[in-house]
Amino acid sequence: MDWSTGALGFMAGLLIAVVTAPVGVSGAVFLLPVQLSVLHVPSPAVTPTNLLYNVVAGPGALIRHHRSGALHGPLTRLLLIGTLPGVVVGAVIRVFAVPGPTVFRALVAALLLPLGIWLCARTLRPGRGRGDREPSARTLSALALLVGVVGGIYGIGGGSILGPLLVGRGMPVARVAPAALASTFATSLVGACTYALLALAANGDIAPEWFLGVACGLGGLIGGYLGARLQPRLPETALRLLLGALATTLGTLYAAQAL
Repeated sequence: MDWSTGALGFMAGLLIAVVTAPVGVSGAVFLLPVQLSVLHVPSPAVTPTNLLYNVVAGPGALIRHHRSGALHGPLTRLLLIGTLPGVVVGAVIRVFAVPGPTVFRALVAALLLPLGIWLCARTLRPGRGRGDREPSARTLSALALLVGVVGGIYGIGGGSILGPLLVGRGMPVARVAPAALASTFATSLVGACTYALLALAANGDIAPEWFLGVACGLGGLIGGYLGARLQPRLPETALRLLLGALATTLGTLYAAQAL
């Protein structure tokens, strides 16, 4: 990896994080196609490289949320209980079973495309969905476990999936975003370490592209902090529409790649 590739990765991480951090998404799921198609990171090394991005970028938004007290609360703990063991399982599956990316893209598209459209539609209809019951603690941990497995396999922290699902159930973005970002950071840290250990026992491009992952992460570090500062200045309706638009865009992107 040369310096021009690193600079491109830095800018990609910065721009993506500024847009996604206000709604609790690290941006790794949007960075994944950039790494595959533009930066040409080999597979499966692209997965731990994406996780490395989350590790480096995560503190930017988390520091901001910590200062505001938004990280305190049971939601963060419940998500961590599920995602941390899930990412280890996902990493093992990715290295030894090597599921194809086409299946992942199709599943993400099938989940996020209708979810994003639905979230935008209900946000634009005042008075609808206010009676939604929040998921139970057991449901939250089980959902986080499943998202952790997916994150370990494909190198995403899970905020892009957890965010729309939880906000769609009526939880406020200001509560979901910090917890989702904290879960993404911890999950990515454990996942990156797991891949580093697995690289010692398996063949192939398993270890992350360290230079590129750090370069993208430094961009995300700055962008995440700026995005977290931007969040309190945006009304809840705007944040919900942004999250719905991101989910719809991501679902459309992955649907096109899966065809």
